[in-house]
Amino acid sequence: MAGEITTYITKGQGCICALGNNVDDSLTNLFANKSGIQKMQFDDIPEQLALGKIRSPLGSPSEAEVHLAKELSFFEQLVIKSTEEALSKIEIDIKSKRTIFILSTTKGNIDWIETNEARSLLTSSAKKIKDYFALAHQPLIISVACISGVAGLIWGHRVLQEGKYDHVIVCGADVLSKFVISGFLSFKALSPEVCKPYDKDRVGLNLGEAAATIILSSKIKSDFKIVNGSTANDANHISGPSRTGEGLYRACEKALDGQQVDYISAHGTATPFNDAMEAQAFNRLGLKDVPLNSLKAYIGHTLGAAGVIETLFAVASAERNLTIKSLGFSANIEDEHLNIIKESKNKSIHRVLKTASGFGGSNAAILFERIND
Repeated sequence: MAGEITTYITKGQGCICALGNNVDDSLTNLFANKSGIQKMQFDDIPEQLALGKIRSPLGSPSEAEVHLAKELSFFEQLVIKSTEEALSKIEIDIKSKRTIFILSTTKGNIDWIETNEARSLLTSSAKKIKDYFALAHQPLIISVACISGVAGLIWGHRVLQEGKYDHVIVCGADVLSKFVISGFLSFKALSPEVCKPYDKDRVGLNLGEAAATIILSSKIKSDFKIVNGSTANDANHISGPSRTGEGLYRACEKALDGQQVDYISAHGTATPFNDAMEAQAFNRLGLKDVPLNSLKAYIGHTLGAAGVIETLFAVASAERNLTIKSLGFSANIEDEHLNIIKESKNKSIHRVLKTASGFGGSNAAILFERIND
């Protein structure tokens, strides 16, 4: 069709997580099936926790970085670090009015709420990022619980399709905090060991921290493009998912629009209710035989970063035609079977579905595919 706009997933990608301080190191450990989850003490929480914590994110800081650290929170430094890695790989004018920055996060600087309420606001972080990069626009904040990262990619795709911008920088980030960990502890939702997504013996999740950036563009061509994306809310409960997976079912149905997929990078938190809900939705969609994994046992549940970093990993898997083992899985949920990837193996991957689900009944799905395969 003449005039059709393509949303390219460019090579402009960056990340920092429990697996590594950049994309190459993270992928090396991912493809080696190494988990970044470690048992540790966090703050003054008495329990030993299994967490996906970033190690030495900035290395030995330069004088400029020391000054920067005084102005920016750890959360904001991670956003900048992953974004700078992404920018180093392609050429765009980040200061142009035709470029927009999307910040996807669940909690941002939430631990500052008692000591510096103004700086705990997501708008404060957005302003710091705008000033650091001298952006033409205030970054758009997407904060929709744990679907924030996927929702940010979907919104970026939509504005490119509308011709409003040429480039969209999507950065998802969240850090470990006492506030968030205490909340999940109160739900009794944390696993004391490396989590087991979709396994019949799963008991809970591991929290993690990460920042990941993907630059989308209608001008810079690449091997993969976003086809479609959708969000849906099942309005079931503030923290409990729909038992029938209604919201996820609707988001996936609209994103797929009748198309087949070769691989699903699913949410898979390893909590009893979430994984059962996803299994219901995928079975209802007729996707139970499609190879599927969760990456939560590698890096933990990274909240607002999850959708971006897991999309980055899924694109890398598709580039290599390699499906990655769903770490921690051994036996299917009794009622709803899925084709969980037990061992990493070569497989032709043309089209990928990435999903996310979160509190408040929020769900998202995005479909991307290889170009001219």
